[in-house]
Amino acid sequence: MSTSTTSIRIDQELYQQARSEAACEQRTIAGQIEYWAKIGRAALDNPDLPIDFIAESLASLASPREQATDFTPRSQRS
Repeated sequence: MSTSTTSIRIDQELYQQARSEAACEQRTIAGQIEYWAKIGRAALDNPDLPIDFIAESLASLASPREQATDFTPRSQRS
């Protein structure tokens, strides 16, 4: 899959915030802004969901499936 890039202008303060957060989250600055945009888009599409739930759901979807654990209902746990 090939991706293309486009240059955009953003506010310097937003850039600095993205740079700081990207370093903490081990993302590129562009990756951090894309992450924020995905969360914002999902929040607009699902206004009844808490933002933390949206962020965690997107993170879960991005996790490799081979690292996932099977769901076991509490009633079946020993």
